[in-house]
Amino acid sequence: MNPKKIFCLFITVFLMSFGYSQAQMKPLKPKNEFRAVWIATVANIDWPIKNTDSVAKQKADFIEILNTYKRLNYNVVIVQIRSCGDAMYPTNLAPWSKYLTGKQGLAPYPFYDPLDWMIQEAHQRGFEFHAWFNPYRATMDLNISELSPNHDVIKHPDWMIKYAGKYYYNPALPEVQTHLINVINEVVTKYDIDAVHFDDYFYPYRVKGEEFNDTAAYKKYGNGMNREDWRRDNVNTYLKNTYASIKKIKPWVQFGISPFGVWRNKSVDPKGSDTQAGQTNYDDLYADPMAWMDGNYIDYLLPQLYWSIDHKTASYAKLSKWWSENTNKNTALYIGNGSYKINADSDKKWFNPNEIPNQIDLTRSFSNINGNAFFSAKSFVNKNQAVTNLLKDNQYEYPALPYVVPNSRREVLDIPNITNINNQSANTIVTIKYPVQSKIRYVMVYGSTNKELIDTSNPKQIIDKIAFKETQDSIAISIPKLYLEKHNNCAVTFVDYFGNESQATLLKAK
Repeated sequence: MNPKKIFCLFITVFLMSFGYSQAQMKPLKPKNEFRAVWIATVANIDWPIKNTDSVAKQKADFIEILNTYKRLNYNVVIVQIRSCGDAMYPTNLAPWSKYLTGKQGLAPYPFYDPLDWMIQEAHQRGFEFHAWFNPYRATMDLNISELSPNHDVIKHPDWMIKYAGKYYYNPALPEVQTHLINVINEVVTKYDIDAVHFDDYFYPYRVKGEEFNDTAAYKKYGNGMNREDWRRDNVNTYLKNTYASIKKIKPWVQFGISPFGVWRNKSVDPKGSDTQAGQTNYDDLYADPMAWMDGNYIDYLLPQLYWSIDHKTASYAKLSKWWSENTNKNTALYIGNGSYKINADSDKKWFNPNEIPNQIDLTRSFSNINGNAFFSAKSFVNKNQAVTNLLKDNQYEYPALPYVVPNSRREVLDIPNITNINNQSANTIVTIKYPVQSKIRYVMVYGSTNKELIDTSNPKQIIDKIAFKETQDSIAISIPKLYLEKHNNCAVTFVDYFGNESQATLLKAK
């Protein structure tokens, strides 16, 4: 028996020991699966590689990231566009990021809008674009002299709390919440994003000997609550209002959060996970994903499980199971994986190239976990080829469409109506009647060989995912003739802005 089959058998036995039946397990190569990568801009972790890079190099490096993950059959990029009170796009609400141009407040030269450009490049390659914000962190240090006059630390010092060598927005202040929602609203209104994404930074992680001094705000707004519950309520209120505001502007734009991987330890709460985490969402960050789900103001959760499968104090296996059992049916659940640890961690399990592939297999074995995201992008750009080869040959052999979050599921009323097929020298130009009942993002092309019937649920039959370009009467898509000549049958479908797919229309039959 080959190693792959041995591991699959191990996963089956492992899950059955926890009460799972084989019937609950999903296909090893699903058609719909969230496959994302975080592209971090803070401190130039992933992009731009240096804050002194030219615009031409910035663009080339970003395209290299996209092309790398396109080849690996990923379908979502989570791009950090606000890391510390700054912006990777032109706005009057924040200064330009120093990680883009080397100096905060300095626009790129020659001028371009990085966010608009990145979205277009991502969509052309079939990626969803999730705009990643860090709402509460205002600075990475206390060096005010390097801040732009347009930075909120300078403009609104009364909004800030100094803590552990950084400035933070005070989550308790109504004017802060209003401002941060306006930041989100501007991006949702002006840009063609697919989602708003927050990471794990709410109230800051505890630092020994430091105090997050929000006493004045607590006295003014505490309303008789204990401080811990009041802080959690501040976060909940902000997230609830953010969700409502997003949906009012563009109902198809998702709201997702990637919290720290441990909600609470079982030692302090019987509902918690069998972990010994030093800090937790609920008790230290005042972030309560259970409340967000109960309130129905979150589309997806992406807990960061950056540990190995059988880690002693925070096991990926145990935490995956815990989240699968504690996420409600109205919220999509994905898992965040620590690809940055490959060949670079004190836990020697990360030196095994099968660790990440095995984590994906384990994730897929839970019926309500529908994908993974990886921190961060540079992990697989010309690095860790042993792992990427395993993924391309096994877990990510075929493309997949992103999973449709529960709150976005609906019928795509338009079905592709083909009005003309023009065979040119190298490409086939297919003209499709303009859809009038649905807002369409992509056209999917499928093909089958060996006289098999078209099966749009089979990822092996995906030929291409083509960005929809709106015209008044029709849409023309160009398909390499080589693709069509290799297949006995071809078909096309629509994918709407919510990620739902239409019924198929046969394109070609031999």
